[in-house]
Amino acid sequence: MFNTTTRKTNIIASTGTMTYRNLLKTLHNPDELLDVVVQPALFMLLFGYLFSGAIYGSVSSYLKILVPGILMQSLISAAAGSATQISTDIHSGIYDRLKSLPIPQVAPLAGQLFAGILRLAVAATAALTTGYLMGWHPEAGLGWLIMVIFLDIFLGWALSWIFALYGLVAKSPTLVESVSLMTMLVLVFLSNAFVPVKSLPHFMRILVTINPVSHVISANRAMLNAGYWPREAWIVLCAGIGIVAVFAPITVLVYKRK
Repeated sequence: MFNTTTRKTNIIASTGTMTYRNLLKTLHNPDELLDVVVQPALFMLLFGYLFSGAIYGSVSSYLKILVPGILMQSLISAAAGSATQISTDIHSGIYDRLKSLPIPQVAPLAGQLFAGILRLAVAATAALTTGYLMGWHPEAGLGWLIMVIFLDIFLGWALSWIFALYGLVAKSPTLVESVSLMTMLVLVFLSNAFVPVKSLPHFMRILVTINPVSHVISANRAMLNAGYWPREAWIVLCAGIGIVAVFAPITVLVYKRK
């Protein structure tokens, strides 16, 4: 009993230390956050000003649709960044050196992913701030906005376990970055993030409907624009819990065998 408790305490303490290490690394190299700041801002400006007239008639009307979509897109991109960083660390031998330390083997990986929450938070802030500066505001109020942020960051963190698994098995960081970008683009552009589903051809409408990202964006819109907890939000929450429950143990197992 004592040994089990001590081991659990050691895992928590070591994970906390590795999380702090990764946070310090990011704060000392803020350029690592540049992509999660610039990308959502560019997407928001591009779609908001160039396509709003053709799709919704005005920028203000389109932002109600666009901001929830860009928010999710930015978090997927931020989560994918964890895979690239993990792959880079593996191929540079950092994890091999960390494994030689008298700490639980899972601590470096878990610390990397918990520190990744900072990237997710920065990405969400960049997307929402850009939307606000363009004239968007959450009609449902600050409380619902905070709820959306926490829900989406949790889902982004859950997705980071999937990306981390790929980062562990991929042959190179360049390949991880390319595949992660392609995955993000497919999931986002084949969703309801930018255009009304009814305006799409029938076969694309089917793809958009079954795309899980569409459910997340629909939940975001319902909470931000109407102020209620929709069925899609429960789906998002349960999906996040399920992803962590399935992929976290698999990712840890693969990491230990590297």
